[in-house]
Amino acid sequence: MTAREDAGALVRQMQECFNTRRFDEAAALHTPDFFSHPLGAGFEAGQAAWRVLVARFPDMRVVARDVLVDGDRAAVRSTVEGLALPDDAAPPELFEIFRIEDGRFAEMWGASTGFPTSASPEDLLT
Repeated sequence: MTAREDAGALVRQMQECFNTRRFDEAAALHTPDFFSHPLGAGFEAGQAAWRVLVARFPDMRVVARDVLVDGDRAAVRSTVEGLALPDDAAPPELFEIFRIEDGRFAEMWGASTGFPTSASPEDLLT
């Protein structure tokens, strides 16, 4: 498998864990010292954030649209489905950059766009 295929498979595994609410299984996809820069914390904080999001938006799902790989970095653009949006609104998007170490996520940087004001991950989790 190529680095792009490996990174794409890792992203899909993580999103499958999120979409099926198997948050504990996602821990194995992250290094023990994984660090989320947006949260300023490790995987456990990210796992708690996932729980907050799906409690508020039980139909929420993420779908990777683009995975670009450069060395040990993977940039991912995902759409977010399952949120109540105005009819003419485009689905919200997540933009994440992961550093991958030994086949696992080691670091993450991220941002989002298009979320309704009350549904922005940055607003919910701060």
